[in-house]
This record gives sequence, structure tokens and C-alpha cells, in this order.
Amino acid sequence: MSAPTSTITAVTPEGPEVEAAPAKRRRLRFVANPKAATGLVVLAFFCVIAIIGPWIAPYDPSARSSDLIQPPSGKHWFGTTHLGQDIFSQVLVGTRGVMFVGLLAGLVATALSILIGVSAGFLGGAADDGLSALSNVFLVIPALPLIIIVASTIPSAGDLMVALVIGFTSWAWGARVLRAQTLSLRRRDYVEAARATGESTWRLITFEIMPNLTAIIASGFVGTVIFAVMSEITLAFIGISTISDWNWGTILFWAQSQQALAQGAWWWFVPAGLAIAVLGTALSLINFGIDEFVSPRLRSSGHTKVKTKDGHSVRMRVGFTPVLSSSREPVTPVVRRRAEEEVA
Repeated sequence: MSAPTSTITAVTPEGPEVEAAPAKRRRLRFVANPKAATGLVVLAFFCVIAIIGPWIAPYDPSARSSDLIQPPSGKHWFGTTHLGQDIFSQVLVGTRGVMFVGLLAGLVATALSILIGVSAGFLGGAADDGLSALSNVFLVIPALPLIIIVASTIPSAGDLMVALVIGFTSWAWGARVLRAQTLSLRRRDYVEAARATGESTWRLITFEIMPNLTAIIASGFVGTVIFAVMSEITLAFIGISTISDWNWGTILFWAQSQQALAQGAWWWFVPAGLAIAVLGTALSLINFGIDEFVSPRLRSSGHTKVKTKDGHSVRMRVGFTPVLSSSREPVTPVVRRRAEEEVA
């Protein structure tokens, strides 16, 4: 039963008029997220170190000296190894290999997951069946054992080979996620409207489907980078990759083989371990920021406030609808139900 407008107005609680503050358009909401911003800053720092690290390193990381197993000092900021090698220079130079493998593997895996996953979900039919079968095959291929076999079989396998192997074996899970999301998007009204206007298939995918998959693609890229970095460090730590190429795993390999912990040389493995932890934390923060950007319930969008003329403000929260009355006591569900019954 519908009630007249006058009746609805009559039972409206009297009180100060509510003036909603004009909503400011938030640009770059993702960058404004503290977690994402912190992660991006730290990741950018490591990228800069990867580029300029070999240039600013004070010593050759492989050069020997008479300062054997020396603790951190003004001459050697991170101390020295059993051969007198400067650990600070090793950390700086080793950043390039870690970041190169992680970013390249992430780009390769992301490109393959987009190409195969989105195509399978949008095209459907025989194309979907074939691409899905291909994804299932690569989904069961163990990436790390395959990398170990390739690295041990090809002595000259460097960072490029490791990155390509990781990228070509890590795209299947992301492709399945993108396929499932594309299946949900391809029948939306705006896609059907664009199809009705005569848009081509690739234009529909590029301009109608892809923008709605940006967050999922970014999350998959970050996850692949984390896996690639950990795989590269693991290969170096267990002595599979070339130990002449410096990275953080190589530093840990020599520290473990020379029993740095038993000798009390904590400075030999702590800097590389901290670098791995900080990089992993930064990538995780970026992933958390992506989750909050995508999910409305995880966003910190409680910054919107409704103010009354007397200066009282109510913070808008996700999942709650604030009700203002003349008295600042909240309107209980019982009072609201009685008012609705009177209107009816």
C-alpha cells in the first residue's frame, strides 16, 4: 500500500536540515591508499637500486681484500665475507638480477594469461574448450622443479632463461581467473549495447572488457613477481644457478656454505634477508591495496561525512545508513518500524 507524499512528510522526524558536503571526486584512489602508496614507493626504490646499483657500489662485489669477516664499519657498511668481499656492494649489485627476473617473469605470465584467458572467456565454443585445455595442462606443470632441471641442464642459463621459464609456466592460474571473470562480463548490458552498434570483437575486448579486469590483472602480476623473486633466490641459495652472478640468494648461499651463523657473522646474511623481506612486504602491500581498491567493503571510503547546521557530523560507513534526528540519540529499529507502520 503506497502512502501519500504528504503523509510521508508528516512523519519525518523534525530536526535540523542535513547539508551533505559536496562529494569531491577522488582521483588516483589507488595511489591514495596508504598500503598501496607505501608498497609502490618501496618497489620504486628497489627498481632504482637495480638500475644504478652497479654504478654506486663502492667496491667490486667479487674483489678480495685483507679485511676478513669484519663487522659493519665506516669502510664496509655491511661488513665483509671470509674473503674480504664487501657485502654492501654485493647487495647493491645483486638487486638487479632479482628485480629483472621478477618483473620480466611477471610481464610474460601476465601477457599470456590475458591473451589466453580473456580470449577463451569472450569467444566461447571450440576456442574456449581448446584454450581451457591448454590452461589445464600448464596448470599442473610444476614450475620450480622445471626451473631446477633447466638451470642444471644448461650451465649457461642466466637470469633471462630463468625468467622466461617462470613466465611460461606461471600464467595458467591467472588465465583461469580472467576467463571466469570474462564469462561474467561478456553478457552485460553495456557490452551488448556496444555489440549492437557494430563494434568489432577486438574493440569490445579492448575497450569494454579489459578496463573491468585491470585490478585482477594487476593482482596476478604482483603475485607472479613474488613467486619469481622467491624462485630466483631459492635457485641461488641451493646452488643451482650460476654463483658467479650476484643476487641476494647468492649471498645467502655463501653465508650458509661458510657457516656464517656459527661464526657469529650475522652481518653476512641479515642484510640480504632484510632486503628479501622488505621487497616481499612491499609487493604484498600493493596486493592489499589492489584488493581494497576493487572491493567496496574493503575500501577506506569512510571519509564521507554528513554535517548538520549545528556542526554535528556523522561518518558514513560501508554497510550502515546513519539516521539523524533532532536529539543526537540514534533512532532504534523499533522506533523506525513504528513510524513505518503509522505511514502504512
